Amino acid sequence: MEIKITELKKVYGEQTALDIPDLTLESGQLIGLVGNNGAGKTTLMRLILDIIGATEGYVESNGRRVERDEEWKKYTGSFIDGRFLVDFFTPEEYFSFIARIYGMDEETLKRRLQPFEPLMHGEVLGTNKYLKDFSEGNRQKVGIIGAMILQPKVLILDEPFNYLDPSSQIIVSRLIQQMNREQGTTVLISSHNLSFVADISTRIHLLEKGRVIKDLENREGSATEELREYFEGGI
Repeated sequence: MEIKITELKKVYGEQTALDIPDLTLESGQLIGLVGNNGAGKTTLMRLILDIIGATEGYVESNGRRVERDEEWKKYTGSFIDGRFLVDFFTPEEYFSFIARIYGMDEETLKRRLQPFEPLMHGEVLGTNKYLKDFSEGNRQKVGIIGAMILQPKVLILDEPFNYLDPSSQIIVSRLIQQMNREQGTTVLISSHNLSFVADISTRIHLLEKGRVIKDLENREGSATEELREYFEGGI
């Protein structure tokens, strides 16, 4: 599924948070968004998901504007932050809730959860705990799994490696890459972890002050040196 951005701008008062005249996230790519704090990464994701409205311009998913047509919600999985969770659900209740919304039966849900068992590490299912009582790391895992069990055609994850221990970061990066390669899912991730982004992304967009200043093809980590030079130059 292709995502096309046209004359997209988000302004808060006198501050322009995002200004992207034209950008296409091509179908089947695994795209990394990188940039310092305040670069506009989360703002862009929220606009793509129609969580916030644009000041100007629009986003199209599969040729349809996201603010006018909700068809994109049927094939899009996303996790931006903990507010996507339902705190007074257990993980089992949360996953079942998602399954019902997307017309997934319990047997299919059980099957789709199996590949995520190494990530859950025995600390998520069967605990009889509400999500509000989980650590930030395990809440992060639940949110990511909830987005991915849909087997979406578009997957959007904001800072998916936050709060995760090194082993879990590696597992998440492999799961994202596997979904992209095996299912052809269009993936958009943002992260401050340049090594993981460079390892798995096929294309990288570097944002600065709300603008895309570099659009880098990333074959076998070819964008790594250019990104390192950019960020080290700001030190």
